[in-house]
Amino acid sequence: MNPVYLGIDGGQSSTTALVGDASGRVIGYGRGGPCNHVEGPEGREKFLAAVRTSLEQACRMAGVEPLFRACCGGFSGGAADKETLFVEAVQAEKYLVTHDALIALAGATAGEPGIIVVAGTGSIAFGRNAAGKTARAGGWGYVFGDEGGGFDLTRQALRAALRWEEGWGPATALHGALLKATGTASANELLHRFYTVAYSRPQIASYAQLVDEVASHGDPIAREILGHAAQQLAALAGAVRRQLFAEGERIPVAYIGGVWRSGLLRERFRQLVELEPGNVVSAPAYGPAAGALIEAYRADNREVTLKDVPEFVK
Repeated sequence: MNPVYLGIDGGQSSTTALVGDASGRVIGYGRGGPCNHVEGPEGREKFLAAVRTSLEQACRMAGVEPLFRACCGGFSGGAADKETLFVEAVQAEKYLVTHDALIALAGATAGEPGIIVVAGTGSIAFGRNAAGKTARAGGWGYVFGDEGGGFDLTRQALRAALRWEEGWGPATALHGALLKATGTASANELLHRFYTVAYSRPQIASYAQLVDEVASHGDPIAREILGHAAQQLAALAGAVRRQLFAEGERIPVAYIGGVWRSGLLRERFRQLVELEPGNVVSAPAYGPAAGALIEAYRADNREVTLKDVPEFVK
């Protein structure tokens, strides 16, 4: 029986499984629900259902039994509380259970050394060099960090709107954009709504797109917020580089997450990061699910070039 390999990206919104054959060709894929939380009511069952659903779909497409030479699962929120459940859900000879930043990096650089800067709801930079040493910067969560992430962008936008509303800040179109998008009468009202359980952190972060929309029409406050976010994300990348790579060493610096939809932020980030000799900013080669599959091959001491990777995981 030819060996098959499994990569799983378990995130806050969905779970993606990729099955690959011995040559590195992707032969099946599947999708399941979110599996980032295993604590709380029905957390364990939801995690197992998400992993098994995505796995069953991928194996059905591949025409293989769910028995793997090696597998890798990368999960939002880390692996500590998920490893036992993952091993329960997946049958394999070798397991690697890790965090989502590692598989995001592996996918972004197609397994090569480099740095990934993740900016979704939160933010973190993660890197790995040719010797396999890893380092990170940021990822402190929305209370103490996550600079440049979507939640932080919305927070800065609301702060600017509140300052104008209270008479101690400059006028900004962010005020009207936020009120229109949320159906609120004032920034103060919106502030109090955001403090309630009616708004989750990802939902608050989703309003970060308003900053880019307002900035694209020339609003100086929105442009300042985006520029500052780019500077902070570039600083995270720089911190990881100094821990892992020699001065002037050529390395890819990739990015992933919803915040990067902003062309203004993305271009400013590129300018700042490429001030460091050797840094080359680029879009990711593949997504995290493909990175998990690459790491599954590596768990079996195999280096492959992925083939036939579906577009939706690129």
